[in-house]
Amino acid sequence: MSLFTAQEFAWSLATTLMACITLFQAADSYGVLPTAEFDGPAESVIHEYDPFD
Repeated sequence: MSLFTAQEFAWSLATTLMACITLFQAADSYGVLPTAEFDGPAESVIHEYDPFD
């Protein structure tokens, strides 16, 4: 997924679920997961979306 698509998806997911969402880079693409489920390396995190901020 492209960075733009991942950013839009992460924000939409965070506000829909009202949960913190982590956007991370995986090889040559990007992924989105609830922050509580992310167990990858900290250096792969691009942004954390918090709907409560």
